[in-house]
Amino acid sequence: MEEIILLLYIFSLTVLFFYASHGYMMIFFYFRTFADRMKDIDVKNFEWKEYPSVTIQLPLFNERYVITRLIDAVVRLDYPKEKIEIQILDDSTDETTEIIANHIKKYIEQGIDIKHIHRTNRSGYKAGALKEGLEKAKGEFVAIFDADFIPRKKFLKRTIPYFLIDNKMALVQTRWEHLNRDYSIITKTQAVALDGHFVIEQAVRNRAGFFVNFNGTGGIWRKEAIYDAGNWEADTLTEDLDLSYRAQLKGWKIKYIVNFTSPAELPAEINSLKSQQFRWTKGAIETMKKLLPRVLKTRMPFPKKIQSFIQLSSNLAYPFILLASLLNPLVILVKEGGEYDPVFKVMSLFTLAFISSFVFYLYAQKDVYPDWQKKIIFFPVFMMGSMGLAVNNTKAVIEGLLNIKSEFVRTPKLKITNDNDKWHNKKYLTKRISFWTYVELLLWLYCTAGVVLAVYYVQVAAIPFQLMFALGYGFMSILSIRQVLIYNKTIKKQS
Repeated sequence: MEEIILLLYIFSLTVLFFYASHGYMMIFFYFRTFADRMKDIDVKNFEWKEYPSVTIQLPLFNERYVITRLIDAVVRLDYPKEKIEIQILDDSTDETTEIIANHIKKYIEQGIDIKHIHRTNRSGYKAGALKEGLEKAKGEFVAIFDADFIPRKKFLKRTIPYFLIDNKMALVQTRWEHLNRDYSIITKTQAVALDGHFVIEQAVRNRAGFFVNFNGTGGIWRKEAIYDAGNWEADTLTEDLDLSYRAQLKGWKIKYIVNFTSPAELPAEINSLKSQQFRWTKGAIETMKKLLPRVLKTRMPFPKKIQSFIQLSSNLAYPFILLASLLNPLVILVKEGGEYDPVFKVMSLFTLAFISSFVFYLYAQKDVYPDWQKKIIFFPVFMMGSMGLAVNNTKAVIEGLLNIKSEFVRTPKLKITNDNDKWHNKKYLTKRISFWTYVELLLWLYCTAGVVLAVYYVQVAAIPFQLMFALGYGFMSILSIRQVLIYNKTIKKQS
């Protein structure tokens, strides 16, 4: 039995080491391509011979708190108004539809080309709405913004030149900026995670010539490329990742801009974050199943193929995080027997994976923030949060692998941008405690017992990781329960 426990544990750590060591690869290419950052085209002084037509799509579902903010920002874009068409792709079932209709009247009277397209069904969810809107779109290029974004005035003038310089450019994606980064520990931790993706992964992959992905918002497409790649498809929950890979497999290019941002709001409530993570994880697995065979069959440089494999499959790590957390206390007992000391000495090499992750996120903060020291201190909280998400995201991985279809659950946007804003008096949040939250609670107790074991047997090396598992599950479960109770109490007072 001890051999089985050790074999499963070593296998789990090997898988986790493989994906975590990806951080070393990213840092290697970060320095290898560092000089290329200064060779980017200076689009600030681009000489415009003509302004191409642009359709701006705003897909949304029940966004009463933020939709007017988004519409106002889009109308203010610095670009010839006669060249802009705005499509509000509204699948709402609440008062959002009426709010939109009333708000855009003044803009229509001013001659702004703004269309309110309201669907009475959510066929295809976001992908379906984008596809239907595309059929009516007049623009040569199509910019997309989710409801929680506030595009900068220069967005079009900082992105469209790349298309005019290169007729094989399919997409220009901008870096996400966080409007409410400092609102709470939840938002600060998310910001660390997202910065790793946007500051390092996306930028380095793009400079190194690897595949990159559309992030669903804050980007602009060449309409021709969307059609050539097969249009929007609703068979995965990550239609953005799906389309961007299909476009690149067809020979189209993507440009990622790290030095121009699109500000957006981070989820401030833990259950909203978990539903977002579930959708992203499950959708990525669905896209992996759909496109990875094509990627592996396509002729491309081996490093590019490896990077594509890692990007599409990285969420497979979550079941092994969960398995490692279950085995860790048992491994403490096995080690105490003293029969496998040479094995445990070799296993200590797996700590290099933790170092890889730290260096990766360290450079993500250093690259764009002068006060990066204040931000990187949340890295341990991010690591604990990633471990705490193992139950939620393992469920997503399993459903994705087994072709279990589910609704596109959009992340509630609540207009939380400063310390005075409150989330618990808003609509759209969950009112019940999930069964899986109770599973996380049990794992918190189990892993806490593992911490006690490690302390009792003075296994100092085991304590930090066992403690991170315990704190991660405790953070996710207790905060999930607490915020549901607070929300229900607030709703009861309001009724």
